[in-house]
Amino acid sequence: MHKHEIKEAWVDIAPDNGPQLVAPGRWAFEFRPAMGRLLSAHPAIGPAFNTLYSEIMRGPGSLSRQEREMIATVAAAAQDCYY
Repeated sequence: MHKHEIKEAWVDIAPDNGPQLVAPGRWAFEFRPAMGRLLSAHPAIGPAFNTLYSEIMRGPGSLSRQEREMIATVAAAAQDCYY
C-alpha cells in the first residue's frame, strides 16, 4: 500500500475559540492546543493517556527530559504527526 492510499484517522475536536470575555473588561486568554482539546473530548482515554505520558516523560529512567522530548519530536516528525 502506498502512502497516498493510507486512510488517516480523524476525530472532531472542539475549536479553539481564542480569547473569551469572562466579565466586563476581563478576558480569558486560555490557549488549548489541539492535543489538549482532543484528550478532553475523550473522558475515558484522556486521563489514561495523560498518566502514561507523565510516566514516560517524567518517570525514573536513564534518559533526561530533554532526551525524551527529542525522541518524541523525531518520532512525531518521522510520522508526519500534526500534533
